[in-house]
Amino acid sequence: MSQANPLRVGLIGAGGRWGPRAHVPALQGIPETELFAMCTAHAETAQAAAQKFGVECAYGSDAALNADKRVEAVAVAVRVPAHYQLAKNALEAGKHVFCEWPLGANTQEAEELAALARKNNLRTMVGLQRRASPAYQYMRELIQQGYVGQVLSVHMTLINSGVLTRPSDRTWQRDVTLGANTLTITFAHVLDALCMVVGELTELSAVVSTQVPQWFETDTKKYLDVTSPDNIIVQGRLENGAVVNASCGVQPYHGSGHRFEIYGKEGTLMMIGGGEGGEERSRKLLGGHKDDKALQELTVPDKFKWVPEAVRTGGAAYDVGQMWVKFAEAIRSGAPVDPDFDHAVRRHRMLDAIVRASATGQRQKVVS
Repeated sequence: MSQANPLRVGLIGAGGRWGPRAHVPALQGIPETELFAMCTAHAETAQAAAQKFGVECAYGSDAALNADKRVEAVAVAVRVPAHYQLAKNALEAGKHVFCEWPLGANTQEAEELAALARKNNLRTMVGLQRRASPAYQYMRELIQQGYVGQVLSVHMTLINSGVLTRPSDRTWQRDVTLGANTLTITFAHVLDALCMVVGELTELSAVVSTQVPQWFETDTKKYLDVTSPDNIIVQGRLENGAVVNASCGVQPYHGSGHRFEIYGKEGTLMMIGGGEGGEERSRKLLGGHKDDKALQELTVPDKFKWVPEAVRTGGAAYDVGQMWVKFAEAIRSGAPVDPDFDHAVRRHRMLDAIVRASATGQRQKVVS
């Protein structure tokens, strides 16, 4: 894409956590996009964000942002319960939309947004950022090239710390119906990456559990009841017949982090570390074939790194910037978008299958 024709983007969520941390440096750090407008729920906070980041326009409502004909694409980077209405409004206004994951608070919301985007012939992207990660991209290529031969088994763990306490601006996530929890965010991101690398799950059994039923709110000194899960265990089978064992949990102390291991007839491939968003530079790849005496560290080729070096050092901006490069190119060229809202629906349905498997104790078929 010509730098003279960058995609003009309006960011909804300029005053939140993820938008300023990830989307702002990503959009301002790549030549394919221009961060053109900042939007929050109040004109004064939008103007303050615009001044802080040197952005041309500021809007105190998404209606005002959507009315600006110069804005070509809208980024929705707010709390999950607001995703549906904000993305819907942008699509109805004729904007291409990048919405953070989860796409909706439930599958029905995701399905409606995907259908609306198709109806209006608009391009969409959902923020499953691992799909643009150079390390995961390289793993997928190695598997496709037969690095491990026939894949036999896949093991993935992501164990974090800190489940007992949270500040009040984050305890809203205790309500499972709001759609933002360890299952829908932490686990869904790494499970989606697993599927990208080794293929889709066709059937699964699961345990979804809330092991800590109360959180201590650090600023109000209150205990709050929790319905959101904090431990998930999934066992299943891939399209190619390989078996999968995947677990994710937020434990009180000293979580062991992330490991993603792929075992095949010809070798082994694994990723250690970097399980969370913004941790691309912490993702260490190791591989070895049957005659190797030990696993060797693998270097990710530069062809998978689509953002400038300054963005690669920007933490959360790295993966997000990679996503914006491909989204902008797709809008300009008409190329397919991965992952789009239809893909988001597929992931929402997989999460539904996981919840059903846990609730019923019965193995579930996974349908796209």
